[in-house]
Amino acid sequence: MIFIISILSLIFLPLLGSINTNAFPNVLNNDEEEYYLKRWKEKDFEARNKLIEHNMRLVAHIVKRFENTKEDKEDLLSIGSMGLIKAVDSYNFETQTKLSTYAARCIENEILMHLRQLKKNKQTTWLFSTIGTDKEGNEIKLCDIIEDPGKSCIEKIIDEENLQSLNKAINVLDSREKEIINLRYGLNNNPELTQKEIADKLKISRSYVSRIEKRALSKIYLEFKKNNF
Repeated sequence: MIFIISILSLIFLPLLGSINTNAFPNVLNNDEEEYYLKRWKEKDFEARNKLIEHNMRLVAHIVKRFENTKEDKEDLLSIGSMGLIKAVDSYNFETQTKLSTYAARCIENEILMHLRQLKKNKQTTWLFSTIGTDKEGNEIKLCDIIEDPGKSCIEKIIDEENLQSLNKAINVLDSREKEIINLRYGLNNNPELTQKEIADKLKISRSYVSRIEKRALSKIYLEFKKNNF
């Protein structure tokens, strides 16, 4: 169940569309951006969403810089969207820096952190890997010589509270959305699957899985905002 706990603080509002920048709304001009920033400063969430929507081209543009990583473009687009939303939510209205400049840094940082985590996971040695033999010729496995990696009681309590909040938020989803979120993130004892694996399993297209996942995460995001989980 990779990064399910962290999704509580990083839930994003990804938008529908392909990696092709032509699929996204045009970039706002200076006057339009200033107008929507002013409204967002007054907590107008419609203006906030406009700022996100009209900067998705920037996300797609930055994702193209990472094509040589061979990572799935749709996944990087979603990760980049998280960075964009963080940028809009944390933007300093008093700064002279343009939103697009600040957002570009946030988007790139989010993608880089994701790629570093993937690299770290790939380098993690399997606990049951054989690392040698003892004097009698018996195999010695890594798990035989390291300490118990189990979580403390406090960590387990925190995880349980986070999962309870997540389960409450997921109740806003319809049955199809729940099914895809459960499979995508390994919830309710399901194996964690890629979008393609889910598409094959449910006999639907991968793009349809992607759209449902993004719509579901959007609903979860709004539910977290509404209830302050």
